[in-house]
Amino acid sequence: MNWDSLLSAKRFGSASSVPENEMMARSQFQRDYDRIIFSSPFRRLQNKTQVFPLPGSIFVHNRLTHSLEVASVGRSLGNVLAAELEKRGELAGSDLFSMLGAIVSAACLAHDMGNPPFGHSGEKAISRYFAEGKGTVVKDMVSANEWTDLTHFEGNANALRVLTHQFNGRRKGGFALTCAILASLVKYPYGSEAATGKKYKYGYFVSERETFGEIAREQGIIRLSDNPVRYCRHPLAYLVEAADDITYQVMDVEDAHKLNILSTAETKEILMAFWDSGSDENRTFHSNTQKIFATVTDPNEQISYLRAVLINKLVGECIAVFMAHYGEIMSGRYDSSLIDSMEEAPATAMNHCRTMSVRRIYNHPSVVEVELAGYRILGALLDEFIDAVLNPQPHYAKKMLALLPDQFRCFPDSSTCTRIQSVLDFVSGMTDLYALELYRKIHGIQISYQ
Repeated sequence: MNWDSLLSAKRFGSASSVPENEMMARSQFQRDYDRIIFSSPFRRLQNKTQVFPLPGSIFVHNRLTHSLEVASVGRSLGNVLAAELEKRGELAGSDLFSMLGAIVSAACLAHDMGNPPFGHSGEKAISRYFAEGKGTVVKDMVSANEWTDLTHFEGNANALRVLTHQFNGRRKGGFALTCAILASLVKYPYGSEAATGKKYKYGYFVSERETFGEIAREQGIIRLSDNPVRYCRHPLAYLVEAADDITYQVMDVEDAHKLNILSTAETKEILMAFWDSGSDENRTFHSNTQKIFATVTDPNEQISYLRAVLINKLVGECIAVFMAHYGEIMSGRYDSSLIDSMEEAPATAMNHCRTMSVRRIYNHPSVVEVELAGYRILGALLDEFIDAVLNPQPHYAKKMLALLPDQFRCFPDSSTCTRIQSVLDFVSGMTDLYALELYRKIHGIQISYQ
């Protein structure tokens, strides 16, 4: 792969690249960032759960604040990578590398726009509805690949759909973002038929197969296999993944400390483990940290300091891994994450952090309660709306369909999967609070006469 193609500013859905206007203060990639941040789907992330219940008196992260922080880390990764590549003389004299940070940060900003309400349990709730719930009745109405998409609903794939699908009343190409940003967003460049492993992750639905193929061709992304179709990642997708991994792992620990799930001593131990005491550099860090803590005595400020320097350290570690495997990445042969390939000390500390998070954070009662509520609420909404789109003639079904916004309505002769996806587009785009409110209203628990 070559950077001239990988950094193409051609917009998806457009016939040609948009020339840069010298009078324009923003590059095409910066315009994409702004286009995303001003959009309704992005703003709705404010009321979508990240891990913990939506903030009360103690502020913890929601999907919106998480996405903004991932974009910030992604910009740093892109800028540091640009500096490293310029040292190698890559595309000498080109200004394209000044845009790496903008591309990565925009892709990071959009990476969670396809996630349904109630955190990752929302994805599981949708999948469970089809695999084990009333949605099993549609299995024989859709293709095998479409059924796999439904029973393994994936927020990553839904993000690409949100950004590129032509919903009713919207322009061709969806957000019409540059292909470089769309390609960098796709962490798993294959469909569900090519997914493997326990996590069963994939990057696009059957409905967006041709969409991603067009993006990949424009970017010059290597096609690894034809049956099933698999592409290699856009090189910048590794940075988007790293920014997300760094941010959620570190910030979830900080949030757990704020909520008193982890003590200050435990939190310090978890974060400082990324610096073993074996090197002069790390010994200096430990010494300097103790001096800072002697003057900064507030526990939350101490944890904030550790979080900041840790993120900076992990950015450097990930770029070091990227450059060490640069040839493999550019030829499509690198099959790991940057985080998982770090040096032994930070890699061991990250694995410990993950294990602890599953045990102490992700299974905390406050988190589990939200997940269980999400299962019940999303399952009920899907039951009502999917029954209505499949059997639209009864009076009750017509009333339910009247609640679907115009942009999600489809023609009566549309395929079964298209009609089901119209419901999933609507439900997955809901905020936690709107999903709860609609659930209450259609079940007669809450009625508004205003």
